[in-house]
Amino acid sequence: VEIYTSCVQKDRTAGSDLDETVVLSFQRRQKTRQRVQTQGGQEITINLPRGTLMRGGDSLVSERGGIVHIVAACERVSTVASDDADLLTKAAYHLGNRHVSVQIGLGWLRYLQDHVLDSMLRELGLEPQRHSASFEPESGAYSFHSHSNASV
Repeated sequence: VEIYTSCVQKDRTAGSDLDETVVLSFQRRQKTRQRVQTQGGQEITINLPRGTLMRGGDSLVSERGGIVHIVAACERVSTVASDDADLLTKAAYHLGNRHVSVQIGLGWLRYLQDHVLDSMLRELGLEPQRHSASFEPESGAYSFHSHSNASV
């Protein structure tokens, strides 16, 4: 089983042949130590420095130089959209006050589906749309996106 010990940001492996691809949910991309199966059926071990957050588009690099591309899995999410920036700001405040991971886009907020949160946002005047999409929330002011500086 090959061990992957570093994570490099998108475009850092540009031009290299990607050996494999692994599709991971947001929850799995937060775990720094785990065994996963690639799309090609290969079992690999991820052993990253604590606190590393893997993002879709990043790549894992093994001790032997192998490269695995990370794809953010489609997940059940709710998205609220509005042209009213004040309303979205209030929604973001209430979600953040509950320590909910939120993906922020221009005119929209996205979070993992939760009927309680959907109801709360309806009370604010927003209409959550439930669907499947990759989920890449903000990492937060006190977290960090640790990556290796090594060239691949």
